[in-house]
Amino acid sequence: MRLKPYLVLLPMLALAACSSGDYRLFHPLNMIAAQEWHATIIDTTVMMLIILPVLLVIALFGWRYRKGANAAYDPDWSHNTVLELLVWGVPFLVVAGLGYYSIKTIYAVEPYDPGLLQKQMAADPQKVLNVDVIATDWQWVFVYPDQHIATIDELVAPQGSVVKLRMTSTSVANDFYVPQLAPMIAVMPGMRTIDTFDVPTLGTYTGFGADFSGAGFSWMQFATKIVPQADFDAWVRTAAASPAQLSYAAFQKVAQPYVNFGAKVSYFSNPDPQLFEKVVAAAQAGVVYPVSQELTKSIGSDEK
Repeated sequence: MRLKPYLVLLPMLALAACSSGDYRLFHPLNMIAAQEWHATIIDTTVMMLIILPVLLVIALFGWRYRKGANAAYDPDWSHNTVLELLVWGVPFLVVAGLGYYSIKTIYAVEPYDPGLLQKQMAADPQKVLNVDVIATDWQWVFVYPDQHIATIDELVAPQGSVVKLRMTSTSVANDFYVPQLAPMIAVMPGMRTIDTFDVPTLGTYTGFGADFSGAGFSWMQFATKIVPQADFDAWVRTAAASPAQLSYAAFQKVAQPYVNFGAKVSYFSNPDPQLFEKVVAAAQAGVVYPVSQELTKSIGSDEK
């Protein structure tokens, strides 16, 4: 049996897993994520246009000038204008082109004030949803200062709004990431980070911590729900009716290391209006929430 004709099919094996829809990064659902995905495609394509010809030329030269090939030998060769233009001109044009495109993309998706969303936010400021995000070990606390509610491991926004996040962490650096909606951005103790994204599509999407932050990191996920405005208003009323209130003292209990298996949602009413600022100030003052050795050993064994 001749195998050579089938060898050309081997590269196709590398694409076998790409048929799955589980690659959330490949399915952007808003302008910010789509722009970043487009930039990834452009950068990868340009790099392949450089790498593939170089690999081909290396193989060609290796074959052409191998021992016994009787290739032309010119020990006095020193200059070729066309070759010089290719060696220096092509990289210069590629770097200049990618640099220009990168600058445009950076300003378009810049998390503090993305150019893609400026017109949308200016046209209807009421559509901007402000959320304070506090990362703990190992949960996500979402505080809605305008709605006077807070949640654990559930981020809800009305369809068509622009979500503006103000983020910090209690004691350990992490990354906030919703692949189909919100670009990855660092969340650090004692500091404030801002991220902004639009939510045009209804649905529930998975967000998670994308930077290793200790033993419970693998379970640090949260649901991101994009719902109609009426459903969002009803959800706010449900959270506002919670008897649990998120004072700073109550938050200090929430901030203790805890693995929320299954990302069970909790609601709080009347969060402390200065909660975010107090968390930042506490981290700057050196307040930490240490993980006990007993908890580290038992993580995973209690998962149901």
